[in-house]
Amino acid sequence: MSRPLPSRLRPGSERGVTTAEYAVATAAGAGFAGLLFKLLSGDFGDHLIKTLFDHVLGLLGLR
Repeated sequence: MSRPLPSRLRPGSERGVTTAEYAVATAAGAGFAGLLFKLLSGDFGDHLIKTLFDHVLGLLGLR
């Protein structure tokens, strides 16, 4: 007489799927953070932030 397969070996088992999703989301978040850091730490980032602040101050009537 055969014994049933453990739940981790059954076809269609989703055990560990959540952990894999968290790992993918963490890796994507780290990659996005690295990209933002690279963009904003250079001359492009300095210009972008200065332009943004100038625009906001202009909208508020403080400039």
